[in-house]
Amino acid sequence: MALSMETQLQSIFEDVVKTEMIEEAFAGMFMDTPEDERTKLISCLGAFRQYWGTLPQESHDQCVQWIVRFTHSQHSPKRISFLYDCLAMAVETSLLPPRMVCVALISSDSLEWERSQLWALTFKLIRKIIGGVDYKGVRDLLKAVLDKIQSIPTTVSSAVVQQLLVAREVVEYILDRNACLLPAYFAITEIRKLYPEGQLSHWLLGSLISDFVDSFRPTSRINSICGRCSLLPVVNNSGAICNSWKLDPNTLRFPLRGMLPYDKDLFEPQTGLLRYVLEQPYSREMVCNMLGLNKQHKQRCPVLEEQLVDLVVYAMERSETEEHFDADVGGTSQLLWQHLSSQLIFFVLFQFASFPHMVLSLHQKLAGRGLIKGRDHLMWVLLQFISGSIQKNALADFLPVMKLFDLLYPEKECIPVPDINKPQSTHSFAMTCIWIHLNRKAQNDNSKLQIPIPHSLKLHHEFLQQSLRNKSLGMLDYKIALLCNAYSTNSECFTLPMGVLVETIYGNGSMRINLPGTNCTASGSVSPLPMNLLDSLTVHAKMSLIHSIATRVIKLAHAKSSIALAPALVETYSRLLVYMEIESLGIKGFISQLLPNVFKSHAWGILHTLLEMFSYRMHHIQPHYRVQLLSHLHSLAAVPQTNQNQLHLCVESTALRLITALGSSEVQPQFTRFLNDPKTVLSAESEELNRALILTLARATHITDFFTGSDSIQGTWCKDILQTIMTFTPHNWASHTLSCFPAPLQAFFKQNNVPQESRFNLKKNVEEEYRKWKSMSNENDIITHFSLQGSPPLFLCLLWKMLLETDHINQIGFRDGKPQLKVLERIGARALVAHVRTFADFLVYEFSTSAGGQQLNKCIEILNDMVWKYNIVTLDRLILCLAMRSHEGNEAQVCYFIIQLLLLKPNDFRNRVNDFVKENAPEHWLQNDWHSKHMSYHKKYPEKLYFEGLADQVNPPMQHTSQYLPIYFGNVCLRFLPVFDIVIHRFLELIPVSKSLETLLDHLGGLYKFHDRPVTYLYNTLHYYERHLRERTSLKRKLVHAIMSSLKDNRTPGWCLSETYIKFGMSAREDNVWIPDDTYYCKLIGRLVDTMAGKSPGPFPNCDWRFNEFPNPAAHALHVTCVELMALTVPGKDVGNALLNVVLRSQPLVPRENITAWMNAIGLVITALPEPYWIVLHDRIVSVMGSPTLTTETAWAGCPFALLDFTACHQSYSEMNCSYVLALAHAVWHHSSIGQLSLIPKFLSETLKPVVQTEFQLLYVYHLVGPFLQRFQQERTRCMLEIGVAFYEMLQAVDQHSQHLHFMDPICDFLYHIKYMYTGDSVKEQVEKIIMTLRPAMKLRLRFITHSSKIETSSAAPPSSSSTTTTSSSSAQPPTSSISVSSPSSTQHTPMSVG
Repeated sequence: MALSMETQLQSIFEDVVKTEMIEEAFAGMFMDTPEDERTKLISCLGAFRQYWGTLPQESHDQCVQWIVRFTHSQHSPKRISFLYDCLAMAVETSLLPPRMVCVALISSDSLEWERSQLWALTFKLIRKIIGGVDYKGVRDLLKAVLDKIQSIPTTVSSAVVQQLLVAREVVEYILDRNACLLPAYFAITEIRKLYPEGQLSHWLLGSLISDFVDSFRPTSRINSICGRCSLLPVVNNSGAICNSWKLDPNTLRFPLRGMLPYDKDLFEPQTGLLRYVLEQPYSREMVCNMLGLNKQHKQRCPVLEEQLVDLVVYAMERSETEEHFDADVGGTSQLLWQHLSSQLIFFVLFQFASFPHMVLSLHQKLAGRGLIKGRDHLMWVLLQFISGSIQKNALADFLPVMKLFDLLYPEKECIPVPDINKPQSTHSFAMTCIWIHLNRKAQNDNSKLQIPIPHSLKLHHEFLQQSLRNKSLGMLDYKIALLCNAYSTNSECFTLPMGVLVETIYGNGSMRINLPGTNCTASGSVSPLPMNLLDSLTVHAKMSLIHSIATRVIKLAHAKSSIALAPALVETYSRLLVYMEIESLGIKGFISQLLPNVFKSHAWGILHTLLEMFSYRMHHIQPHYRVQLLSHLHSLAAVPQTNQNQLHLCVESTALRLITALGSSEVQPQFTRFLNDPKTVLSAESEELNRALILTLARATHITDFFTGSDSIQGTWCKDILQTIMTFTPHNWASHTLSCFPAPLQAFFKQNNVPQESRFNLKKNVEEEYRKWKSMSNENDIITHFSLQGSPPLFLCLLWKMLLETDHINQIGFRDGKPQLKVLERIGARALVAHVRTFADFLVYEFSTSAGGQQLNKCIEILNDMVWKYNIVTLDRLILCLAMRSHEGNEAQVCYFIIQLLLLKPNDFRNRVNDFVKENAPEHWLQNDWHSKHMSYHKKYPEKLYFEGLADQVNPPMQHTSQYLPIYFGNVCLRFLPVFDIVIHRFLELIPVSKSLETLLDHLGGLYKFHDRPVTYLYNTLHYYERHLRERTSLKRKLVHAIMSSLKDNRTPGWCLSETYIKFGMSAREDNVWIPDDTYYCKLIGRLVDTMAGKSPGPFPNCDWRFNEFPNPAAHALHVTCVELMALTVPGKDVGNALLNVVLRSQPLVPRENITAWMNAIGLVITALPEPYWIVLHDRIVSVMGSPTLTTETAWAGCPFALLDFTACHQSYSEMNCSYVLALAHAVWHHSSIGQLSLIPKFLSETLKPVVQTEFQLLYVYHLVGPFLQRFQQERTRCMLEIGVAFYEMLQAVDQHSQHLHFMDPICDFLYHIKYMYTGDSVKEQVEKIIMTLRPAMKLRLRFITHSSKIETSSAAPPSSSSTTTTSSSSAQPPTSSISVSSPSSTQHTPMSVG
């Protein structure tokens, strides 16, 4: 029978430790000679070796654990010492793996600090054999040793301290960087897990741990962005933000990589950053993005809740201090309250914040503050939420509001009723309305929690009751709003005031009014509800109103009513859609319910109305809704019923607006949602719309630098989109347009070249068809032949020829005009676009070959008649087709010449533009007489969309039977605006037509008064065409002047361009170029700094951001600043340098204490400008790299890390140029797009690598780029890997050029950080080769990166057995492997000599 393992081991070890009786009697008096001791050891080990050889692998652990248990069960230190010697010899002779022994020792339950001798002997043995453990094993042992040390209490007898300190020696040995048992990076990770920031290490370890942690502070700095806590974003409503602003949703801390001892401020909650973002209008998407909040997952976020409460308290403080606190004036605090109400509803509605918690927290923070001026506004904000949600939630959730009431309304007497002619009165009544809602809820629930009306609110309550009894409510005061707000949860009382509102905008049943076009009438109400009134309704009341409107529209759509919607209803509905807090019933309902319902009912009139609303009345619609609508429009275009002139024109115009209005940062996130099926967002037949999309794509990828560093669209999100477009509508681009595209797009279109029909063939085909026309006499044959599906789209060319060949233009061709009309009607709106396209090409051919002079005049006259007299094609469609053709050279110039003649030579269009601009204002939300102006304009210039002019030529004239769809807002001028945007761009691309463009801007620039994004358009244009406009300064100035001056009557002075620029830049002459000085740039940046700091009064006039082009003041400030800088006549490089000098030179206008805010502003501005402006930063970095500070190490031999710590240097007035450039580079790169950042690898390898020779230079490069590796890893991994390799190549150069390396440890720590946090083994192959060439000391430290089994480091240490052991014992192995140690003296490590 086989003996058990315990029995066999017992027989081996008990034999050697047993003692004679006499030895026990005289303990400590007998001693073995060393020879006897050694003999015993050898015989014991021999027996054990024999037994160990028979043991299966899986029993090895168990065996070693038994030996340790046996040893620890001995009481004699002598025996323990002997058994430990056995273990040591077993390890040294490679019998036992050192890791297994160490683990068994340290995890023994008997190893307690009270057994101080056992403790000392155990840790001596561990210290002796740990050199043979692999590095991952050493990491685990370090953790175990530190845990054991933690078990020692704070007070112990001084007698045992000396023995306990042996454990500290083990830790010291593990942490010894020269011993190099494991990457120090592993050690810091374990230490920081056990002792996080701010926690002291165990007393036994003394300063050992804190010194080791401090040795990692340089590595932490290398990975930190200078002044990161002061950097702020510009909040854009696109929601497409990078990872730079992410925060931990539980702690509000930055997500820092690695367990490094970063500076204290980086571990703080970033409440300032979140608060700043929350304060900005339209920031909720960004807040969700920053905190990783998902609307689908209801998760309460206490930190967000706290910031919202603090923001309310701040608003209360603002209200207290604002001098003229009157909300009717629309002061800063009024805008803040309006915004707060919207934020609160959103975050509480999606359960990211809890209403009762917030109210109690508010009570706590406002108690004893005496802030009561803003109390009505606070109650108004709370009423918004209460009225909308009290029916679905428990009454107890809302009762804390009464505690706030007691605090904020201390009056003993009744509060008087305010003047109800002012919108402000609705805020004064808010508390009374809250009480009415709470009371109603208590009654409905039969709750005992009913609260009697507080005495101070009695007069308010009586007034409301009395008003309710008055059945005839007028619209002249705010009584209706008060009743709606108070009784929106009480259907009996609510019906009356809401009924009055609804009736006002629906119009009574009998009254009818005419709309533009023939046979189009609508319900008679024309005055919409004013914004002041809508602002005075609670969210709940607004939701009832918008629900009522949407329901009515759907009902009318189902009923196929021939009476169009009342203008008042349409205008009011579009005003209600501006409120983000009613998004679900508002824009979301509009896109996903109302539009599909109307479409299903084939209510084309209402569909036309909704599209008009979207084109001319919507503001700040989130991009996903806009792209969803675009997808709807493309599917609509394919339906046979929409093949009708007016509707088809409206669908195409709306789609064009949607495409060209996409923000540059919105394009990629939105279109990547459709990658599985790109067809849905592309037009199957409209070449113009697809071309517009490609132009938008080119502009967006240029401005966001998406393609920077790549030559092909392969593997990018736009490849499928472009290929699908080329399948649907194959086309080419003119070389002058193509040259502006980013390189990968250019390459794509050159590869996918489409053969084009020759002009000669076109001319021949037209002649042939014309001969057929003249030879046919039967009217039906003519109509059938020329309208046949699939026949060449040449009919407009034929009409042109007929008009050209007959002297009497009113008598078309040789017939009475009827066949022409019938053919056009048969062709249909959709197919006619192809005819317009061919006609555009034919025109260019005709004009190119015309004799000029008299014939040219005749040509343009005929063309004009086709548009205005015969109404064959609308001007906007014809110009769009002409502008989108791909003519080259002379023909391109002819094409643009035709556009110019069409727009300017006859007066028809010019008069329409001048009258429209003169009579109308763009602030539709402030007007109540838009409809009358709209009608008088259409009476003067009627829209004729059904060939009416042609019908009038028929003999006898034909009746106009076409049923016009209702037109509420549009006209040819407004339809032309997005086409004009495209025309300007085409003219900019072709240098010879610059003068023509200036003429166009002179005559038609006034239209930009009605552009919904004039500054963005200017910004995009100046940015995208920067290369084309560099030398054409007068054209650039003309463009800015034309667009800005069109707005001068509708904007407050100072809203956009600075006074200095208006004075010197606008009126500059070619012979006297204005070069701005440093003060100009400082003031311009200072304006942005003040705006972002929320300075009151701000640099820009207050405005209602809901109707502004930009969502918030900072976005406005940033864009107008960039437009002004790009409009300067100074080269981009000089502007970029001047911007850097704002902080790099000593400027009296830049306050020292606020320097990072200025750097932040420069970072924002410079990254929003084209490449020549920001690339100058690279030159500054190169000059710093070559400066004596970094090239000669003697001056700063002390510590380069102190030199590069910008914050500390700045505070101690000891900063130097290199630290300023470092901090500024960080600010710039922090705001950069990933496209801009992707130039860094090339900059490193081509520009910096050749100059890096000193350790200081190397550390400077690491400081520069280190903090951005995290973003590269998340957004562009390829760049991260390239940078990783470049770092090693630079180290290699420094290693070869430097005699001594003083900062090997921080350099290696940083490289390990890169490996374990970012690259892993991805660059192992390239890096291994480099490491093998480094000096031995560096090789030794980096050996865990290469995983090589042995690296020769003999030259790094004196030739002794110990040095060879060091290397062999610490080779990088998987955690479980054992290591053979050849020499018994393996534990005697000689400190490495560095050099």
